Amino acid sequence: MSAGTKAPADPAGRRVLSAALFASAPAEVLDFLLPLWAGSTLGAGASVVGALIAFEAVLSLIVRPLAGELADRFDQRRVAAAGAGLYALSFAGYALADSLAVAFAAAGLGGAGGALFWVALRAWTGQRAQDGDGTSAYGKLLSAEGQGAFVGYLVAFSLLERGGYPLLFWLGSAACAVAMASLLRGPRQERAGAATGRRERWGAAERRLLPLMAVSAVTAAAEAGLWMLLLLRLQADLGLSPNEIALVFAPGFVVFVLLPAHAHHLTDRLGRTPAMVTSFAASALFAAGLAVLSTPPAIAVLWTVAAACFAAQIPVEQATVAAASGGRIGRAMGLYESARLAGVVAGPLVMGLLYEEAGWAAACGAAAATSVVGALVVPYAVRTLGLAQDRKKAGPRTGGAGEDRADREDIDIDTGGDAETGMGTDRGTDTDTDTDTDTDTDTDMSEREAARQPSAETDPGPKAHARKERREWYIHTAAFALGQLVLWALDSSWLVWQITDGGVPGEQRGPLVWVGRIWLTIWVIDTIWSWSYTVWPREKKPKSSS
Repeated sequence: MSAGTKAPADPAGRRVLSAALFASAPAEVLDFLLPLWAGSTLGAGASVVGALIAFEAVLSLIVRPLAGELADRFDQRRVAAAGAGLYALSFAGYALADSLAVAFAAAGLGGAGGALFWVALRAWTGQRAQDGDGTSAYGKLLSAEGQGAFVGYLVAFSLLERGGYPLLFWLGSAACAVAMASLLRGPRQERAGAATGRRERWGAAERRLLPLMAVSAVTAAAEAGLWMLLLLRLQADLGLSPNEIALVFAPGFVVFVLLPAHAHHLTDRLGRTPAMVTSFAASALFAAGLAVLSTPPAIAVLWTVAAACFAAQIPVEQATVAAASGGRIGRAMGLYESARLAGVVAGPLVMGLLYEEAGWAAACGAAAATSVVGALVVPYAVRTLGLAQDRKKAGPRTGGAGEDRADREDIDIDTGGDAETGMGTDRGTDTDTDTDTDTDTDTDMSEREAARQPSAETDPGPKAHARKERREWYIHTAAFALGQLVLWALDSSWLVWQITDGGVPGEQRGPLVWVGRIWLTIWVIDTIWSWSYTVWPREKKPKSSS
């Protein structure tokens, strides 16, 4: 399964990342546009808008366990494609909506589509990365989602005033249709876990995952609630305009988009528990810092640091859930997504009530305390999973480490017992007493050993890696040129203004000019980095220490 160890490097992996980018662009923008559209176009009041948003969220919460079950039973890309199709219908419904009934129907389709799409996509990523670097795979998926959000907001800011909401909704529907088509390409895959038959009883895996799910739900609630209050504080108490608020969050957003694909180089060395503890500690410092710091530059610095930790933590969480799923990655991802969504739905309500009753400092203190509790509980939650990977960080990956992991997985999965069972016993005795388990262990060990052996396919030489970097740069440059062309057509290209007039006139300054300037900076850094492999050929650093 060596191709699965680097999912984004093969055609199927590229299509999945492309689908994530196309679907996340309109999905992220919808969270921003939906209240504005419902209020201005349909004349909905605050309570109706809240009900519309809650209906979509609750339906998505209900469908996510079903989405996990479908992802375990059927081809995960086809399940995700069905979700993208529902997404497309949802955006078409918003574009055509002339009443609240149609709007609620579109919201329902979007909630169900989002559940199918994201649960199946993350299950596919975990399935393909089972024997490799799951943290890296999930990091690249998260980075693709962030890039999609960046493109989505760029298009929305560019076209909203010129084409109105219907144009944006139709473009969102088209983007989701492209995502669906991308996922439907390629041969149908065998059902997850059917080839090996190594699937643990779901009840045992679910019980082990519950502590981690509780931590994820509670901390997601605190983060979502604090995020909402921070937006309100920047607007109401500090008097910032939407453009100024965007500038405060811009550095953190750029970090959140760029870092996930590379953070695994550090988190794999630290291990699951230290990585998550560090992230929760940073979240606590972020929340506590907001209670005493109120200037926009200070908030921007705090948010950037917190965004970097989130970018490192989320892929680690997702990879941990996949590794502890007992072969039922779809169900595990459905449980994980449900836990986080439940927190995101409940968090703003609870934190809003606390803010009204006790004030800003109390809300920040509660969020900080929640993160501290998460940092204290997550070591127990990870130990409960019974994963052996954290315990092999002390030395390089050797045959003994591979045997340890294979034996542990056979004990936990093939025998159908809980992870805690036999943890303190001698593994050699356990495997010797069961001929079938020993045979399965030898087979699985040989497959994993072969998957980890260096080859031209998994570890390309310097020249091959330089070609790969150049190909990716060509794609990035084409997107950059197209974006600059759009900005130039809208008189909002910072680069064109600098070349033609030596600066941007005051009346032309706005969010699009700022977006173009940041994009130019990212493109310059990407150019230097990508072509450095051609000027100075070198291989990627080996991952043997992870």
